[in-house]
Amino acid sequence: MQPLLMLKETLLFASVFLSQPVPAQAVHLPVGSGYTKATAYSQQFSDAFSFSVNQASLAGIKTASAGVYSEHRFLLKSLSQYSAAVVLPTNSGAFGFKADYFGQPAYNESALGLAYGRSLGDKAAVGVQFNYLATKASGYGHAGLVNFSVSGLVHLTSQLSAGMQAYNPVGAGWGKEGLERLPAIYSFGLGYDASPQVFVGAEVEKAENQPVGVNIGMHYRVAEKLVVRAGMQSATAAYYFGGGVRLNRLRVDATATLHPYLGLTPGLLLLYSSKE
Repeated sequence: MQPLLMLKETLLFASVFLSQPVPAQAVHLPVGSGYTKATAYSQQFSDAFSFSVNQASLAGIKTASAGVYSEHRFLLKSLSQYSAAVVLPTNSGAFGFKADYFGQPAYNESALGLAYGRSLGDKAAVGVQFNYLATKASGYGHAGLVNFSVSGLVHLTSQLSAGMQAYNPVGAGWGKEGLERLPAIYSFGLGYDASPQVFVGAEVEKAENQPVGVNIGMHYRVAEKLVVRAGMQSATAAYYFGGGVRLNRLRVDATATLHPYLGLTPGLLLLYSSKE
C-alpha cells in the first residue's frame, strides 16, 4: 500500500502545481487563501492577513495584530502550507510582515514579504510590498528572486471601498539569467460593509497568459464572539467556508475548502489583536 500512497501524493502534487493560478505571494497560494483574505476591502473587519490582497489596507489597521494559518492540502501532509502575518501600526503608517512555506524537505517553496501602507487623508491609501521567493528541490539545488507589488485603496463611502494591486509589474525572473519569468498579476476589488455584522466583497484578478479569475466572499458576525465566512474562487473552481470563535483577543477559525475533483482541504486560522 505504501507505493500506492506515494503515487497518489505525487499525482496530486503535480496536478496542484499545474492547475494553480500564479499567486501574489508565493509560488503556491494556500488552497484556502480566499478564506484568509476575504475581508481585505472591509473598513470594519480587516485583520492581519488582509494586506496580502492589498497592502494599502494596512493604513486602516490601528492595533498591532498577528495571524497564523495552516492547511493540509487535500488531506495530504506532504502538501501542507503554513502562513504567518504580523501588522505593526505607527504614527506614519503601518508595516506588515508575511511568511509562507509550502511542501516538504524534498521539495518546498517559501516566501517572505515586507509591506507598508499609508493613508492619504480620510478617503485614500497607498501601499507597497517587497518579496523574496525561493524554491528548493532535492538534487537540483534552489533558486530565488526578489520582486514587489504596489496598491491603492479608495473609500468611496463609509461602507463601500475599492482598490487595485499590481504584483510583479516588471516581470522578475528566477535565477541569475532570469529565464523563467513570473508573470505580472493585476487585481481590482470592491468591498461593501452592509451592516455592523455583514461584509461582502469581490475581486477580479488577471495574470499574464491566464484567464480572468473572480473571487467572491462574505463575512458575517453572527454574535459578538462568533463569525462565519464563505465564498468561492473561479480560477480553481473551489468553494470555502468556515467559522471562528473569539476568546478575548484571540480568534480561532476552522476552515474547509472544497475542490470539485481533488477533494477537501481543511485549515486552521488563528488571529490575535492587541485590543478586542
